[in-house]
Amino acid sequence: MIPDTTPAELEQALADATEAAKPLAASEPAVRAGWIRAVADALDAAADELVPIAMRESFLPEARLRGEVARSSGQLRMFADVLEEGSLLEVVIDTSDPNAKPVPRPDLRRVLVPLGPALVFAASNFPFAFSVCGGDTASALAAGCPVIVKAHPGHPELSVKTAEVMIEALRAAGAPAGTLGLVQGYDVGVTALKDPRITAAGFTGSVPAGKALHEIAVTRPEPIPFYGELGSLNPVFVTQAAIDARGNDIATGYVGSFTLGVGQFCTKPGLLFLPVGHGLQDTLAEAVGGVAEGKMLNDRIAEGFSSGLDRLQKVEGIRVIASGGATLLQTTVGELLERRDEILEECFGPVSILVEYASEDELVSAVEAFEGNLTATLHAEEAADAELARKLLPLLTERAGRVLWNGWPTGVAVSWAQHHGGPFPSTVGSIHTSVGVTAARRFQRPVAYQDTPDTVLPAVLQDANPAGISRRVNGEVTTAEVTR
Repeated sequence: MIPDTTPAELEQALADATEAAKPLAASEPAVRAGWIRAVADALDAAADELVPIAMRESFLPEARLRGEVARSSGQLRMFADVLEEGSLLEVVIDTSDPNAKPVPRPDLRRVLVPLGPALVFAASNFPFAFSVCGGDTASALAAGCPVIVKAHPGHPELSVKTAEVMIEALRAAGAPAGTLGLVQGYDVGVTALKDPRITAAGFTGSVPAGKALHEIAVTRPEPIPFYGELGSLNPVFVTQAAIDARGNDIATGYVGSFTLGVGQFCTKPGLLFLPVGHGLQDTLAEAVGGVAEGKMLNDRIAEGFSSGLDRLQKVEGIRVIASGGATLLQTTVGELLERRDEILEECFGPVSILVEYASEDELVSAVEAFEGNLTATLHAEEAADAELARKLLPLLTERAGRVLWNGWPTGVAVSWAQHHGGPFPSTVGSIHTSVGVTAARRFQRPVAYQDTPDTVLPAVLQDANPAGISRRVNGEVTTAEVTR
């Protein structure tokens, strides 16, 4: 058993991170990129050691976990590439213009700088991709922030081993001591969040825990940003035209999506809206019946799923279509609207709800019943459903951070354009993503320098552009030297 971090150990971790903050922030983009690539290489090299530990602690299959390692190392390399290219810093230079109207314009040079030591609360359902070496850690390191990770109790040994691999890689590559640290224990995480040396925090977990931690972060004597991913129902809406074109594929695809990873994805589709008379009930039931029973991540999550499923099954108007390794429930839009708070409460695990709608107006009412979600999906036919789609897409856009057309939300590509976030309660910061290049913005703030001599400016803002990064100069993106 891994013991909780002692107060003395936490103090040392905080002190080390604080000591590392200035040299890490001052590091040249290419140098920081080298440190990050070293971590990526070390994770890949240690996969044969780490994956068996993850299998033992999380009960997830080997192929899934090896994919997570590759996703984590690939994400780190992506950030390294963006650092070298320069976009991560968002350098903008407007040279002085004495003839500007209504008043002369000074020389202004803007860049994103790191906030300082960041605290990351690791998640349970992705032992690599959203844990010690996950997106929050990768994006904060890329931004130039030292990171202290609060390990998830669901995989404590893996957390320690992963941190050891990463810390050694950073040390060998020349990164400042204290660039990465690991702590264990719920109370330890709360204490760290309250510490004035922590400047930002990232979290992935339940709504109650996320709201409690967010309250701590924003009510400190010096409030800090808290980026919490909390809960999401990820509804899927299907038109009659889509059913006519490919109904069986939609039914089997849906079951595959909501049971993926034993239903323990944050993007698991929790509700499927089909028109009355859809004719897919037997196909759905057969697909659910073919799902093998899987072991959940840990006993606490299994118990939570069991109690949540029991609660849902007792809601008036809810009926069971199929059960076994997964459960599919059924209701109508009218019943959902009447018992909205009871039905639209996330149940983390292999369960989903089929909701039948009787008209287009009912479909619109169903969309409007939702609060914020990470995703919302529309299965429709472009020609036949164009008018309906133009009505629904703005409503879905108001309620989700990622809107899918004829796809499934499980599976979040790590890319420049990705947005993994959404309105509350899916997150507490809908303007940010936890996946993709712009995830680093959560741990940066802008600073503009006005009429500052070239010789004392940060290198990335100097006329000669010694790092050769991409910059927006007087409105144009270029790597060229600035002429004053």
